[in-house]
Amino acid sequence: MIRALALCLIAGPTLADPMTAADFDAYVSGKTLTFTQPDGTPFGVEAYGPDRAVTWSSEPGVCQTGVWYDRDGLICFVYLTDPVPKCWTVDRTDRGLRAQSTEGTVLFEATEAQTPLVCAGPDLLS
Repeated sequence: MIRALALCLIAGPTLADPMTAADFDAYVSGKTLTFTQPDGTPFGVEAYGPDRAVTWSSEPGVCQTGVWYDRDGLICFVYLTDPVPKCWTVDRTDRGLRAQSTEGTVLFEATEAQTPLVCAGPDLLS
């Protein structure tokens, strides 16, 4: 019994089942979320608009627009500048979202941004 309890404490909190597309949509729609790596290093900010539209920014003023969709229980993103899908298993924890990409990257929701993303216009990027 003590050994089983020790293993549970070492393993940390158990994650919930991955979110469905409907759960994810209900959670993110209309929000702008900041994500960090497990060590707390900022990773980026994503705004979730209507009809599964997204705007991703990994650095201030530089944004990519795209869409998200459900594929076999994964939440996948494609962007106009990178049409290769980026797919994630997304879980809701007591501290927000936890996402793990099919390539192994793990991200955590840090905050809900209180201000909209600021992106340069297309003519400013050329």
